[in-house]
Amino acid sequence: MNSAISASLRRILELARWAPSGDNTQPWRFEVLADDRLRVFGHDTRTHCVYDLDGHASQIAHGALLETLAIAATAEGLHADVRRQPGCPDSAPVYEVHLAPCEGLAADPLVAMIERRTVQRRAMSRHPLDPAHKAALAASVPGYRLVWFEGISRRWALARFMAANGKNRLTMPEAYPTHRDIIEWAARFSEDRVPERAVGVDPMTARLMRWALRSWGRVEFLNTWLAGTVMPRLQLDLLPGLRCAAHFALVAERPPAGTDDYVAAGRALQRLWLVATSLGLFMQPEMTPVIFSRYIREGRPFTAVEAVRDRAARLALRMEGWMGADDARQTVFMGRIGYGPAPLARSLRKPLSQLFVNGVH
Repeated sequence: MNSAISASLRRILELARWAPSGDNTQPWRFEVLADDRLRVFGHDTRTHCVYDLDGHASQIAHGALLETLAIAATAEGLHADVRRQPGCPDSAPVYEVHLAPCEGLAADPLVAMIERRTVQRRAMSRHPLDPAHKAALAASVPGYRLVWFEGISRRWALARFMAANGKNRLTMPEAYPTHRDIIEWAARFSEDRVPERAVGVDPMTARLMRWALRSWGRVEFLNTWLAGTVMPRLQLDLLPGLRCAAHFALVAERPPAGTDDYVAAGRALQRLWLVATSLGLFMQPEMTPVIFSRYIREGRPFTAVEAVRDRAARLALRMEGWMGADDARQTVFMGRIGYGPAPLARSLRKPLSQLFVNGVH
């Protein structure tokens, strides 16, 4: 379709593109077939990102996009029917979307939260979650459970746990290319990466990180001789892990088994995140333990560094000890959550014009 799209569809897609994705990768493109039909072409980063095991992190992002699109459609009085096209590889799923008028359909209140939702990597309020807010969050994810880690002792345990996972992130060469490429330095906003000022470290640590990330040799030197992981883990994991209301796990009814399960998890996660935003809450993903524990459970190689493998195995056992083996296997997302203040820097998104695969304008 080489023509202009309707104003209604453009408004829907302008909102849909604000869906979250790991490191702001935005692993989707749109093909407009008609004003009421489009395809979403998904892709993943499994070939070059250790955090995208089997493409599942990207599939969660696809689900978040599709849920955002469906919510945005309600503002136009439209119901979005979404189906995954059969026969496509899991690494490149295609989603068919049909938009149909729905008499009496009211705009979802979460439409107003789509552009406001963001990641808060810095310290949040330690004020406990309001019980009514916890109930609203639980109600937003039917088919899933929220497991909470609250109180000073549990937050401290989770903060140390995340800092230990942070050491794995920062000392494995397999993660280095991702860390090198995801930050837009000296930026408050970024269309396709994470801006430096949203990373969550102070200016001095940011300058040191920028110097080190120019080569893996510099990272190794810093880690070996100058305790290079201490300040990043302190500022990115330990202190934020304490300065929040709670940590949580989003647990599915059964272990996720394939693309559709992870897409469904992404849809649930986005509703959870938008509801949290509507309640004045902010979130930060904490996915490293979820991903690395699956590598360990399945005996999948992910690093050549023996110390990282051994630490990941111990951390996976610790996670199972807290949650039970079944809940640990069924966890699709982990994060921390808390009340304001709002972040002063954030990732933006690529312009809609860059997200089409055909010549619409």
